[in-house]
Amino acid sequence: MIEIQNVSTSFASAAGPFTAVDDVSLHIRRGTIQGIIGFSGAGKSTLLRNINLLERPTSGRVLVDGVDLVTLSDAELRTKRHDIGMIFQHFNLLNNLTAQENVELSLKFAGVGKAERRRRAAETLEIVDLADKAGTYPAKLSGGQKQRVAIARALATGPKVLLCDEPTSAVDPRTTSSVLQYLADVNAEFGITIVVVTHEMNVIKAIADNVAVMEEGRVVEQFDLTELRRPGFHPATSIGRYLVSDEIQLDRSGRGTHTTAASEGLINV
Repeated sequence: MIEIQNVSTSFASAAGPFTAVDDVSLHIRRGTIQGIIGFSGAGKSTLLRNINLLERPTSGRVLVDGVDLVTLSDAELRTKRHDIGMIFQHFNLLNNLTAQENVELSLKFAGVGKAERRRRAAETLEIVDLADKAGTYPAKLSGGQKQRVAIARALATGPKVLLCDEPTSAVDPRTTSSVLQYLADVNAEFGITIVVVTHEMNVIKAIADNVAVMEEGRVVEQFDLTELRRPGFHPATSIGRYLVSDEIQLDRSGRGTHTTAASEGLINV
């Protein structure tokens, strides 16, 4: 479904070129939920944005449904992006538009007529149980409701792929479960391939079928989540090992300054 082949992405900086994604190859199977996890600065969000070319790779190929997006013209890419929905960490809703109008916006950009926009927006708000909030402005919605509007907006164009950039980082732990349940339901009901970037261990454990671990721009480990239940399985990397830990680990020697709160699903460094 998604083939990332030898992708690298570099940026200019005051200190010289910086490589955020370094020769990454990744195969994501159709209809699965792929987790991408790593510390801050590991390159995971850049890699996610490489999939829909919001960040164009410096080199490599990105194939979605067999089409190499890197080779497309701007017009062809805009059309192909209708198949790729995206959910952002901070919702990206327009405060002067109602929930329904926010959902309709993606359809308007796709050239869908007004009547059809209204129908499809209402339909996707129903999917996330927000039909009664269609006329409500974002300021009157909770964090979880805002993220559900964002999910509805991403679903409105009928995508084959849904990219999620830290989709639960801006909501409380209780709301996290609700948001993840809607994503899991969408995956199960519509067969949409989902890619979730996060630094939250509990998110990966709850929703992903497979996890790719990133460090310094590279995928350094990848395994199916079923492996976590296999006796004797030990991830090779430190961040991978956090996935199998449910304990808070502190360095009480006075020499360390790193705290790992794996039981809360977070890594703070």
